[in-house]
Amino acid sequence: MSAGKYFLDTNIFVCSFDEKAPAKRQKARSMIREALKSQTGIISFQIIQEFLNIATRKLSVGLTFEDLADYLKTVLFPLCDLSPTEELYQLALEIHRAHHISFYDSLVIAAAHKMNCKIIYTEDLQDGQVIAGVKIQNPFI
Repeated sequence: MSAGKYFLDTNIFVCSFDEKAPAKRQKARSMIREALKSQTGIISFQIIQEFLNIATRKLSVGLTFEDLADYLKTVLFPLCDLSPTEELYQLALEIHRAHHISFYDSLVIAAAHKMNCKIIYTEDLQDGQVIAGVKIQNPFI
């Protein structure tokens, strides 16, 4: 894990519930525990929204409303350190235009940049790429 602040993308949380990939699930859970313990791993409002959307529609692990409410309170909110601003959206648009990546991925990068993260841990972007001063790292390879 990074020595400075780092950003966890939605897929880290989704993988932490993936019963079909036990090695990834264990790695993701370890990363989330470390983020909570060290208080250097962070997320944005977007990650909460995306995870809850996936958890309520696609995860097949049978999370109840109470499970999700508890996870929101004990894991997601303690890691969340950024709410939307006009400046954040402007930066995301600039990243989207300059790097030809999806707006939602651009918003993740903009959030990590705004929070002075050195790394984004994700499966969704090109491993090793640096955008807006933030390095993309796939923790599962």
